[in-house]
Amino acid sequence: MEFVDTEQFQRLRDLKQVGTTNFVFPCANHTRFEHSLGVSHLAGKYIDKIKATQPELEITEDEQKFVRIAGLCHDLGHGPFSHAFESWAESTGKHFHHEEMSIKMLDWIIEDQGLDYSTDDIKYISRLIRGKDRPKERAFIYDIVANDRNSVDVDKFDYISRDSYFLGRSVVCDFTRLMEFSRVIDDEICFLSKEIYNLYELFHTRYSLHKLVYTHKVGKSIEFMISDAFSEADSFLKISDQLDDPKEFINLSDSLLKRIETSKEPELQKSRAIIKNIRNRNLYKFVDEIIVHSQQIKWDSDKSLAKEISNQGKDILESDLIVQNLKLNYALKDKDPVQSTHFYTRYDNTKKFNIKKDEASQLIPSKFQEERIRIFCKNKDKFEEIQAAFRKVLANYEIEPNPSFTASPYKNKSN
Repeated sequence: MEFVDTEQFQRLRDLKQVGTTNFVFPCANHTRFEHSLGVSHLAGKYIDKIKATQPELEITEDEQKFVRIAGLCHDLGHGPFSHAFESWAESTGKHFHHEEMSIKMLDWIIEDQGLDYSTDDIKYISRLIRGKDRPKERAFIYDIVANDRNSVDVDKFDYISRDSYFLGRSVVCDFTRLMEFSRVIDDEICFLSKEIYNLYELFHTRYSLHKLVYTHKVGKSIEFMISDAFSEADSFLKISDQLDDPKEFINLSDSLLKRIETSKEPELQKSRAIIKNIRNRNLYKFVDEIIVHSQQIKWDSDKSLAKEISNQGKDILESDLIVQNLKLNYALKDKDPVQSTHFYTRYDNTKKFNIKKDEASQLIPSKFQEERIRIFCKNKDKFEEIQAAFRKVLANYEIEPNPSFTASPYKNKSN
């Protein structure tokens, strides 16, 4: 409890786990607090299991402890509305990654509480949180919390199962089997060969959550509006100046929205107006969406496409619209994460090997990332003009619009 009972960790109670998603799925009100507890629990359970079944690895009590701490503290650096804030921070030109802020928060807790951890201990826990720069020796420990090798880790186990529970969605993947039927071979966590389809279910479930829930067009519309509210408030509240020092960053949580909403200062009037529109469901309107195929043109940036669209309309400003470049995948960009995973058999659990995907099933995808472009408009009076302008741009590149993604011009209040 030396980390839990601190102001830095308790702040996680004020950060919703799924950002703006709960504006669409009202039951998704769980927070980073319980997720972090869950990841720590699973991390401890996993390393304890490995130690019990493979005593020859000589896993130390410190390694068990540090893995639990990494799981507990891995999300300390998230800002208001989680990943939405990270995107907003990037738009301000700031170099901000929540993992790095998590490590700063961890350092602060240890210093503030006078905890007995050496510099080497802190560096070790920090590497476990980052999931990168793993050493060759005992690399398997880095597979547990934040696995950059194949993305099979307890962070994913917890958020997929927890988010699905509160969203009312069923989970086909059995995480307990993955933990039970795994063992370390050559400093790498490997899985029993019969679990290969279970692993594909893990990544397909992740993809489905991103496609149907985390990137829901109404949730994204609200996310864009909150980002604009933060941008309008930044010059007065100096939000972007609080991204480096954890002692300032600790004051940023989801409550920032209410803080702006209930303010009286004239400098925050524009931000208040945006938030009022969110409350009244007067949202930025979804206009159109296409799937970008590999043979089609890819614009240099979202701004270059926005400029092309504005050039096609007489009264369209680039600031009237938002271009979202959305990439959905199996967690390793366009790669198949299961092909970065090794397996063993019941008959020989000392040798690891790869399994080709067509040996698991002939219905495994051939591609593991899709790219979509979405258009939103801030001014609903320009909806039809922006949609027509986007269609003209597509026609110029001989790209057919997808009618199944087309937004209706008649839905005025919601997307």
